[in-house]
Amino acid sequence: MSDFVNKTIGQLVRETTARYPQNLALVCPDFGIRQTYSEFYQTCRNVAKGLIALGIKRGDNVAVWTTNIPEWIYLQFALGMTGGILVTVNTNYQTHELEYILKQSDSTTLFLMESYRDTNFYDTICKILPDLDNHKTGSRASEKLPSLINIIYIGKRENTPGMLRFNDLINLGEKITDKQLDDRLNSLDDDDVINMQYTSGTTGFPKGVMLTHHNIVNNARMVGDVMGMTEKDSLLIQVPLFHCFGCVMSSLNCVYHGSTMVALEFFDPLKALQTISAEKCTAINGVPTMFIAILNHPDFDKYGMSSLRTGIMAGAPCPIETMNQVRTKMHCPEIVIAFGQTESAPVMTMTRRDDPVELRVSTVGRLLPDIEGKIVDPDMGIDLPPNTQGEIVTRSACVMKGYYKMPEATEDAIDRYKWLHTGDLGEIDENGYFKVTGRIKDMIIRGGENIYPRELEEFLFTHPKVVNVQVIGVADKKYGEQVLAAIQLKTGQTASPEEFTEFCQGKIARHKIPRYWEFVESYPTTASGKIQKFKMKEIFEKKYCS
Repeated sequence: MSDFVNKTIGQLVRETTARYPQNLALVCPDFGIRQTYSEFYQTCRNVAKGLIALGIKRGDNVAVWTTNIPEWIYLQFALGMTGGILVTVNTNYQTHELEYILKQSDSTTLFLMESYRDTNFYDTICKILPDLDNHKTGSRASEKLPSLINIIYIGKRENTPGMLRFNDLINLGEKITDKQLDDRLNSLDDDDVINMQYTSGTTGFPKGVMLTHHNIVNNARMVGDVMGMTEKDSLLIQVPLFHCFGCVMSSLNCVYHGSTMVALEFFDPLKALQTISAEKCTAINGVPTMFIAILNHPDFDKYGMSSLRTGIMAGAPCPIETMNQVRTKMHCPEIVIAFGQTESAPVMTMTRRDDPVELRVSTVGRLLPDIEGKIVDPDMGIDLPPNTQGEIVTRSACVMKGYYKMPEATEDAIDRYKWLHTGDLGEIDENGYFKVTGRIKDMIIRGGENIYPRELEEFLFTHPKVVNVQVIGVADKKYGEQVLAAIQLKTGQTASPEEFTEFCQGKIARHKIPRYWEFVESYPTTASGKIQKFKMKEIFEKKYCS
C-alpha cells in the first residue's frame, strides 16, 4: 500500500503548528530571528494575506530572487497557502538570465533583495526595466515582460520608486480576513503546481520544472523519514533555498517533521561551525565541497560538533575520505547520501543510516519507498540486468508535471510509460543499491574508448595529497578527446604532473591516465555549490586546443 499523503503545503504547515506550537520553527542567526511554529505560522499567514491583497491568484507565477533570508521561507509557505507558484531564481543570475526567466515563466510578481556578493539585484532589475521609477504596482512594468505587474523590494534602501516594500505587502494584507485566507487555502488541490525550478542544463535555455504540492511534500516526507527527522531535530540549512536541496530536502523536510530550520544566509564554513555549535544542530545538509571546506577550516577544532547526528550529502559524488571524516570528526555517524534530480522533486534514492560504511561511500543507496527506478540501455531503451551500466530512469508520484511551456522537452524527458529519463549513467546491484557512474554527456570518448570521469576521480582521491579532483575531456585532433584532471591539493602541498602520472602507472589502464594535469585553487560552481564541468571544459580547451 502506498504511503503517499495528499496534502498541500498550506495544510502541512497548519497541521505541524497545531501539533508543535511551541517548538522552535525558524532560527536565522544572521537576522536575529527565533520563531516558534506558532509565531512562524502567523508570519506566513500575514504574508499570505498580503499576497491575496496584491491580487495573487491560484496558479499565478511569483519569482523570488534572494539569498536564504527569512522572507524567502515565509514566501515559500505563504505561496503554498494562496496557490501562487514559487518561481525560484538563482542568486548568481545576471540581467540576461533574469530577464529570460521572468519572461519564460510569465511571472506576475518579482520579490528581490538589495545585493549578494558582486551582484546588485536592485541595479540589475533597473537595467531590465529602465522605466521602473514610473511604474505603478498592478500595471505592466515593461513591454518586454508583459506579465510582470508587481515588484517587491526587501532591504534597507529608503527610496524604491516603482516597487512596493515587503512591509507594505504585510500592511496591505491587514484588510484580508482570516476566513478569506482559509477559504483560499482550503480551495487548493495537492495536484496543483506550486514550485517552479529552472534547471541550469549545460546546453540550451533553462527549463522550468513544474512541481506540485504532492511531488514535494511527499519527497520531503520520505527524505526526512530516512534521516530519522523528528520534532527534536534542528537542521542547518546552508544550501541555497532556491534549489530543491534547500526548499524540499531542507525547509519542507523540517516543517513536515516538526523540526527546527536553522538557516544561514549563504554558505560560509566558519559560520557553519559557529552555528552548529551555538544552536546544537543535530543535522546538516550540504554538497561535498561544503563538507570539505568545513573539515579543512583552520578553526575546526575550536567548535563542538557533538550534537550532530545525521545529514545529507548530495549534488555531486562524495569522496570516500570526506565521508569518513564527516562520520568521525564531525560526529555525524548517520550521514546519508541522496541522489535524484529536480525533475523528480528531487530525491530518488538514498543510503540508509544503518547501511555499512562501504555502501554509503560506494553507492547512492536504494530507492525511496513508493519510487520506482531501473537501468535501461540508453539507445535501445530495454531493461538491463544487475551490475550493467546504462541510463537511470525513475517513475513515481514525485515526477514533475513537465517543463513549463516546453511540451517537446517534456516528451523527451518522460516517455509514454511515465518513466523519467535522468541522463545519468549508473548501475544497480542484486540488493537494489544504485551507483552513479557519470552523466551521459560527461562521458569521455578517447580514441574510441569510453572513459568515465567518476571512476578516475575515485581513484585519484586515494592520492594522499588530493583534497578534491575533477576529470573532464578536452577536444583533441588525433584522439577526439583527451583526459584532463584538475586537482585541488591539500593546504601546504605541492605536486608535479609527473608525480601523478607515475601514481597512475600500473594501477589504471594506460588510455585512462590523464594527458593533462592542472593544479587549481578552486572550481567554477553554481550558486548551490555544484561544480560546472562544462565551464572547466571551456577554460581548458582555450588553453590546450586553441
